[in-house]
Amino acid sequence: MSIIVSEYAGFCPGVRRADDEVSSLIRKRREGEKIYTLGELIHNGIYIKSLEERGVFSTDIESLKSILTEASGEITLVIRTHGVTLEDEEALHNLSKEYGALRVVDLTCPYVKRLHKIAKEADADENFFVMVGDPNHIEVRGVISRVRSPYAVIKSESEARGVDLLGKIPILCAQTTQNLYEFEKIKKFFKKLCTNVKIFDTICNVTENRQIEAVKIAKEADAMIVVGGKDSSNTRKLYELCSKECPDTRWIESVADLTDFPDGAKCTGITAGASTPDGIILEVLKSMENENFVEMLEGSLKTLHTGETVTGTVFTIAENEIKLDLGAKFTGVLTKEQITDDPSAKLSDMFKVGDELEVFVIRVEDGKGIATVSKKRVDADNSWVILKDAYDNGTTLEGKVVSVIKGGVLLSVSGNTVFIPASQSGIARGGDLSTLVGTTQKVKVLEFDASRKRALGSIKAILTEEKKAREDAIWAGLEVGQQYVGTVKNLTNYGAFVDIGGVDGMVHNSELSWKRIKHPSQVVSVGQELNVFIKELDVEKKRISLGYKTEDMDSWAKFAASYNEGDIVSAKIVSLMPFGAFAEVCEDVDGLIHISRISTERINSPADVLSVGQVVDVMITEIDNENRKLALSIRAITEAAEKAAAAEARAKEAAERAAEEAAEAERIAQERADMAPYIVGSI
Repeated sequence: MSIIVSEYAGFCPGVRRADDEVSSLIRKRREGEKIYTLGELIHNGIYIKSLEERGVFSTDIESLKSILTEASGEITLVIRTHGVTLEDEEALHNLSKEYGALRVVDLTCPYVKRLHKIAKEADADENFFVMVGDPNHIEVRGVISRVRSPYAVIKSESEARGVDLLGKIPILCAQTTQNLYEFEKIKKFFKKLCTNVKIFDTICNVTENRQIEAVKIAKEADAMIVVGGKDSSNTRKLYELCSKECPDTRWIESVADLTDFPDGAKCTGITAGASTPDGIILEVLKSMENENFVEMLEGSLKTLHTGETVTGTVFTIAENEIKLDLGAKFTGVLTKEQITDDPSAKLSDMFKVGDELEVFVIRVEDGKGIATVSKKRVDADNSWVILKDAYDNGTTLEGKVVSVIKGGVLLSVSGNTVFIPASQSGIARGGDLSTLVGTTQKVKVLEFDASRKRALGSIKAILTEEKKAREDAIWAGLEVGQQYVGTVKNLTNYGAFVDIGGVDGMVHNSELSWKRIKHPSQVVSVGQELNVFIKELDVEKKRISLGYKTEDMDSWAKFAASYNEGDIVSAKIVSLMPFGAFAEVCEDVDGLIHISRISTERINSPADVLSVGQVVDVMITEIDNENRKLALSIRAITEAAEKAAAAEARAKEAAERAAEEAAEAERIAQERADMAPYIVGSI
C-alpha cells in the first residue's frame, strides 16, 4: 500500500508561531508567574492536555478577574490565533490598567487581524457586511463584533440567496479557514447579483493550499485519513472536502482512533488540520507503514535528548523545511536555515523522501511531539577537520560570506565559520565590506584553535597569490617590442603608469610627446586606453619602460616634409617674450619671431604690435632639423615685398627706356628712309 502525506498537513505558520511563543514563555517563566490562554490555544484536545501538563491553562474574561484578584505573582495571558471580540479586547485593556501584574501577549493571526481591519473600515451607511463562516466560531464572533453596518453571517450559497442587502453595497469576506470551493461559489453569486460588490479574499493561503492539495490527494487515493481535533473548524472543512472526492474518508484525532487499516486500499492519503501537532501525524503515518502496531508504538516511546546526534528519514519536504522520522515519538523538524546558508537553494532539489540524514538535536518539545534539529551542526563537526587540514597543509578552502561583523566578515566553510578580518578581506581600507556578503570566496586559514573551534582566515592572501601567479605568467611572456593596448592607471610628475594586462609599465614624459611637456596630464588621463610598446625590460627588478610616441605622431616630421625655408605661411601668436614672439605654424610646431624681425621700424616690445591669438603671415627664414628649431620673420615679408616692388620699378623704368630708345631708333630709321630719295648718289 502506498501512502501520500500532504505537504501542508499540520500546524499553519500562525499556529506554529503561537505554539513557539507559548513554549518560549514556558521556558522563560519567572518564579511565581502563571500562564493562561484566553480560550483553548488551538482546537486539539491532545495538545491542550500537553499544555496543562506544562502548567498552561485556558480561561475566560470572567474567570480571569477572579484569578487576578487572588494572584500573588505575575499573570501572563495569551490571546490565541483566532483573536477576541471587541468587547473582550476592551475588557483586557481595562484589566491591564487595573492590575499591574497582568501581561497580555497578543498572538492573533495576521490574517485575522486583517479581517478585523476590513470589518472596522466597512462601517459606512452604504455598506452591508457579509461574512462566510460559522457564526458560533470565536474568529467570526470577533470580526462581527467590530462591524457597525448591517451584516449577515452565511455558510453556503443557498443562505446567500436569502440575504436582504437593503439596497446597500455588499462587503464580502470569509473566515480564514472557510471552505475555499464554497466561498468561490458565493463570490460568483454576489458578482452576478451586484456590479459594485467588494470582495476580500481572506481565506488563509496556507488553508487554501492545504484544501487544494487535500482534494487532489483524495481524488487519487482509495482511502483518506484526516487528522485533527473534533472541535477544529478547518479540520472539519478538510473532512467535508475529502469525503466528496473519496468515500472512504476517516476523521481521527490520534492514532488511537485508527482501529483498523482502510480495507483493500492500494493508496491511502493523509492530511491534517492546522491545529494538529506533527507528532500526532507521524504516529499515524508510522501505524500505516508498520503492520505490527504494538511494536511500533513501543518503539515510538523512545525519547530524545538535546545535544544528541541521531539519524532520521525524510518523510515530507516543504519549501522552507523538511520533516524527519527520528525513530522515536518525535518528528524531526529541519528548517532551511539549519541546512544551508544559500537562500536560493531548493530543498526539493537537495533531498528526496526516504533519504537518511544525520542531524544534531537542538531542542526537544514533548508537548508538541517535535524535535528541532540541525544538519549544519553535524556538517560543521564533521568538517572541522577540513579546517585543521587546511591550516596544517596551507591548502585553500572555499566558502560563502554570510555576514559583516565588527572588524571583518564571517565566511561559512562546510558548516563552519571562519572569521576574516577587514585587513584580510581584499577590500581596500575603509571600503564597504557588505559587498562581499553572499559571494563565494577562496580563503587561506592563518590561525586555528582546535580547543575553541575558532579559525581566522584571509581572502587577501589568496588574491595576492593569484595575482602573483598571473603576473609571473605574464612576465614570462614579455619581450621588447611587443605592442599592447594598455589603460592609464595613475600619473606622476615624470610619467604615466599603464596596465598592459596584469602588470604595469611606465611611459616617461619624454615618450608621451615629441614636444617638451611639464606633466603627463597634458597628453593623457587616468582610464584612457593607449597603444604602447615595450622599449626596455628588466625582469629581475620587475620594471617595464613603455613607448608611446611614434614617427607618424611626430608633428615636426610632418612640418619638415611640407615646408621649406622662404615659404610664407599663416601663424598664430601663442606667447610673447621680451626678445620676441612664438608663433604656431602648424600643430605642435612653434617658431620664434625675433623682436628685430617683427617690424621694419624699431619697437620696444613685441606687445607693441602683436597680441596672443593673433594670426599673422610670417616667412620661414631658417629650419634647424637637428635641434627642431624654427626662425620666423614678419619683417622679411615686408622687406621682400619692398625689394620686389623696387625690382619691379627698376624693370618698369628699364622697359620704358628701352621703349623710348626703340621708338627713337624707329623714328631715325623712318627719317632716313624719307630722305633717301634726296640724297646724292641715291639715283
